[in-house]
Amino acid sequence: MATTYSALATILCIYLVCCSATATSNGGFSVKLIHRNSPNSPFYHRTKTPPNRLSNGFRHSMRPYFDPFDHNGAQSGVKADKGEYLMKLTIGNPPFDVYGVADTGSDLVWAQCLPCVGCYKQTEPMFEPKSSSTYSDLPCAATECRTIGTGSCSPQYSCNYSYGYGDQSLTQGVLAKETITLTSTTGGAVAQRDIVFGCGHNNTGSFNQDEMGLIGLGGGPLSLVSQISSKVGGKKFSHCLVPFHTAPSIESKMSFGSGSEVLGDGVVTTALISKQDKTPYFVTLEGISVEDKLVPFNTSGQVLEGNMFLDSGTPPTLIPQDFYNRLAAEVKSQIPMAPIVGDPSLGHQLCYKTPTNLKGPILTVHCKGSANIVLTPIQTFIPPKDGVFCFAMQGVASDGGTIGNFAQSNFLIGYDLERMTVSFKPADCTKG
Repeated sequence: MATTYSALATILCIYLVCCSATATSNGGFSVKLIHRNSPNSPFYHRTKTPPNRLSNGFRHSMRPYFDPFDHNGAQSGVKADKGEYLMKLTIGNPPFDVYGVADTGSDLVWAQCLPCVGCYKQTEPMFEPKSSSTYSDLPCAATECRTIGTGSCSPQYSCNYSYGYGDQSLTQGVLAKETITLTSTTGGAVAQRDIVFGCGHNNTGSFNQDEMGLIGLGGGPLSLVSQISSKVGGKKFSHCLVPFHTAPSIESKMSFGSGSEVLGDGVVTTALISKQDKTPYFVTLEGISVEDKLVPFNTSGQVLEGNMFLDSGTPPTLIPQDFYNRLAAEVKSQIPMAPIVGDPSLGHQLCYKTPTNLKGPILTVHCKGSANIVLTPIQTFIPPKDGVFCFAMQGVASDGGTIGNFAQSNFLIGYDLERMTVSFKPADCTKG
């Protein structure tokens, strides 16, 4: 989610992130991303069958989307129940587990804290800052209080904050410093001290009871990525997301710092475009080929730099309506079967009735710098229900769009925020 002083945000998606971290000898570490419906997830619905869980997740992901390139609007119209990654962090001393939504489109790390006078209902207990020996309020003279953009001074000279999201959700509270710890797969601990986070005492909007806060992973100075960069070997991270239909028990992976670099055969790299808003990860999309037929981003042949942003939380890829119309028409022309019509549950999506995924066509995403990213049907057609596969892209009333996590699955994707590049390497993410 983007903030109220940000033009963009992220719609968070299908998985829950429960982190077990593996520290590397050079300071980096990795976390496992656990599917929202995994039996290992604290929010696993035992009463739902696997097909029902899959179908529900797809429907959540395909709801209407706010224009991320409308700079007159504040942010994206995100609903908290669209499915999301939850990152398990242990904060404070004694340790307290927090499951927060992992959000690549915002920067602030925050959790619901006691006393919580105007908060949404939360299933798990809330964090009590008075119980932690490592907690300290941030003074209003601190640099971070100015960085957040909405900081103000309390009567106690602490930094109060107000941080809003595009669907009018809002967190308000006190900026503080705390120790955050991730548990390694070997039982060790990866502790990050003096992390600035928001202790939210008044949190309202579309958050749901399974969310204890948000973990900002954007490119701004207050994100977790930025705050830990000097301690883990650099401002860089990578992830490998399993495809949408993968068994919930199979985990994805995210790595931070040294060791997260994407190297080797098959790697393609494109520039991250720097804009005034440092949070989102912008790239330049020139067009998409359907087999050998190029569909340009626009009919003029000219594209603006940074016309798309990568979002590990948004499920479908969202592109300008005119581009979508031309692309979907070409996809349809190369599929030797008639699409489904007249099914209100599918809306205007391009869908086909088939017991297994389609054999083609292959799509190639062309990013600036000859970064050609080849997508197979496992990344471009998603099953919303048994016997139906739908094109995992949608048109939006916007000049730009989003490369969603359906398309990002089965790639090792590495962000180097020092070199301002993002790299893609085809991978079988189900193999860890």
